Amino acid sequence: MSNWRNIPITLIDPLVSVIAGYNNEPYCANVTLMKTLAVVVIFTLSLVVSGGAQGNMPAPKEEQAAAARAAAGCGASNVEFDVKTDAKQHPVSQPEPGKALVYFLHVESQDGGIINKGWVTSRVGIDGAWVGANHGKSYFFLSVDPGQHAACTDWQSSHKTYSRQSAAVSFSAEAGKVYYIRTTIMEITAVQRTPGMKLELIDSAEGQLLISSSALSAAHPKK
Repeated sequence: MSNWRNIPITLIDPLVSVIAGYNNEPYCANVTLMKTLAVVVIFTLSLVVSGGAQGNMPAPKEEQAAAARAAAGCGASNVEFDVKTDAKQHPVSQPEPGKALVYFLHVESQDGGIINKGWVTSRVGIDGAWVGANHGKSYFFLSVDPGQHAACTDWQSSHKTYSRQSAAVSFSAEAGKVYYIRTTIMEITAVQRTPGMKLELIDSAEGQLLISSSALSAAHPKK
């Protein structure tokens, strides 16, 4: 916060002239009073500006939560995706030279759930940035650099009960290798009262089996 005692006299004198209405004429006898009023005005304005700047800053707990989510692999919370799926397409790929290939597959785990199949959209992030999304039983794939990575998924929803659901996993990628990461939605049923999510690495046989029965996902950030 600014100290009003440090306000330069060069800022006070012109303001005194305006308040007194004298411009460049000699000051009247109440110049001391005018200077005091000028200091009060400037000090009040500094408080308003300082308070406004602080009001625009995110709360520390929000910054800490965002940093923790980024470290877990998640992207910004305000990014949402439009997702289109094609059940007739089940392509596979091979790693690019010097890269690893990662498949992200989405399944919904339980029969008899209150949530209808295909209703859930899950965002997928790597190392603090969203890289795509799935909707219903679907998948997509992308290349990553070799090394340690953090992968994250969360439930894209306007409902807080669902949007709070997320999961994360770390994995080490090697050039030329293929990895399969499955998002599992635990739906609300008579047995499971709250929804949930799980993210896990699975072996190649299970991954290929899921690809054969999943739709290809194409996701684009909403404008």
